[in-house]
Amino acid sequence: MVPTTESRSTEREDIAGPEIVTSPYPIFIEGEVVKGFGRGGKQLGIPTANLPETVVENTLSDISIRPSQHIPIGIYYGWAKVEKEVYPMVLSLGWNPYFHNEKRSGEVHIIHDFKDNFYGKKLKVVVLAYIRPEKDYTSIELLINDIKTDITVAQNSLL
Repeated sequence: MVPTTESRSTEREDIAGPEIVTSPYPIFIEGEVVKGFGRGGKQLGIPTANLPETVVENTLSDISIRPSQHIPIGIYYGWAKVEKEVYPMVLSLGWNPYFHNEKRSGEVHIIHDFKDNFYGKKLKVVVLAYIRPEKDYTSIELLINDIKTDITVAQNSLL
């Protein structure tokens, strides 16, 4: 799937996914938090916990999740567990076309302010629904605005 290019903000729904979790969800993902590209917190102001490349590839290709097809790249929401605490999250699974990634990544934005990073800790994620496909953007401001909207959609959808 080739991402669309966005040059301006578009109207979006405030809630995504059904009221009741339906197949192929929930999708369970877990892995050790690894160092990413350093863009989430520093460049975007939206820190992420990054999943190992093997976990991302296994998740995107696991046909047991949805027989006969793979889950699409894009943006999802659900819950994330770090150590003993559970928080709402937004997950990006894909290429991050704005940054021209050469490999797919899994970046979890946990909707909580953490004082320290937690590299090396086990991260468990429960994906409940798909928000949207990934897009390419003509500016970093449009990307940041869409990520902030994704966070709002996740919060509204999880309430």
